[in-house]
Amino acid sequence: MDIQTVLAVGIFLFTLILVIWQPKGLSIGWSVIIGAVIALLAGVVSLKDVWTVTQIVWDATVAFVGIIFISLILDKIGFFEWSALHIMKRADGDGKKLFVYIILLGALIAAFFANDGAALMLTPIVYAKIKHLGLKDRFILPFIMASGFVADTTSLPLVISNLVNIVTADFFGIGFIEYAFKMIVPNLFSLLSTLIVLYLYFREDIVKEYDPKILKNPDEVIKDWFIFKIAWWLGGALIIGFIISEIYHIPVSIIITIGAIILGIATYREKIVDMKKLVFKETPWKIVVFSIGMYVVVYGLKNVGLTGELAKFIKDFQGFGDLAGIVGTGFLAAVLSAVMNNMPSVMIVDLSIADTGLKESVQNLLAYANIIGCDLGPKITPIGSLATLLWLHVLEQKGVKISWGYYFKTGIILTPPVLLFTLIGLYLWNLIIGG
Repeated sequence: MDIQTVLAVGIFLFTLILVIWQPKGLSIGWSVIIGAVIALLAGVVSLKDVWTVTQIVWDATVAFVGIIFISLILDKIGFFEWSALHIMKRADGDGKKLFVYIILLGALIAAFFANDGAALMLTPIVYAKIKHLGLKDRFILPFIMASGFVADTTSLPLVISNLVNIVTADFFGIGFIEYAFKMIVPNLFSLLSTLIVLYLYFREDIVKEYDPKILKNPDEVIKDWFIFKIAWWLGGALIIGFIISEIYHIPVSIIITIGAIILGIATYREKIVDMKKLVFKETPWKIVVFSIGMYVVVYGLKNVGLTGELAKFIKDFQGFGDLAGIVGTGFLAAVLSAVMNNMPSVMIVDLSIADTGLKESVQNLLAYANIIGCDLGPKITPIGSLATLLWLHVLEQKGVKISWGYYFKTGIILTPPVLLFTLIGLYLWNLIIGG
């Protein structure tokens, strides 16, 4: 191993430790800036590489910021609380039915508001409402774990459902409609297997019945009906916009930004949200810096040939057929995500797939497997995704302490079967639609 390889690996590991550890409150944005600057000074990457990376990830990061901005507004007007109360009322006191409904609601929110929106906004609401029912902590935990788990495992169906999805779709030139056509069915496989494994794992701790009469009327929590109604119309307009974006090759971030601006202006006029605080303090702009900086550091691994080694691994698996290629690539991405976070992992595997030299249709198929691995793999460990780390932090602030040991024990049992079933779903669906 030459000095450049040692430097690239060392800088990557150093940056990853800073991101996860965040010493003295150092933000993830500053952490990756430090890593990227060191990589530039060490000659592991060049300024040209920085520009290349920026071109790859700008659309994904801007789209992600726009989605979270929209989600924050909807959260503040009571949209997610309204949704949670509706399903709790509809379950009509049946604890098992409520457990299933919360998983289904989490899947819907993850699809349209990204996994981070589902995990970080739905979980505190679910916790508060379940707590309000007067249940013991033993009966609250399954609902919390389910809402966090499903946020990632069902963030597959649309390009906008996960930052990982957008990065890979942009990298391989996959449009919104094409992506949805390929991934909605595998997402159903993931949803079904998620329901099964979560129910089997927590079945002894799912409350049998509760009193729904003590819950508020869902309509009482909506703070502004004008914005609430606009949000529904905007959702439909965004879907149409995404379809148009594929036809005319418009980046999805442009469509989402337009939607965010419209909703932001309407909200500002209604004066129900402190827009200055929302824009400058609550919207995660640091994710833009994080994405570009982290991928600059990852690009250093490509420059020293490490992605080429992974490309050989992927190509060897693909040599045994599409099923082996899909499962091999998916589990490779999952393991990397669990060990070193899914954000750098998705780019490493994307670059490796591109280095295989396989034909375009095969590379695209393996790209979907990479997405599945990087969406689901983070559920194995707490460091698998930033969303999970933030989710644990939010819960701790609510007085719910989930140890890393408990999380890992749960994740290592639940994730592999869901991952395998979902990858098989991708293979079967690809057979049906003819690749």
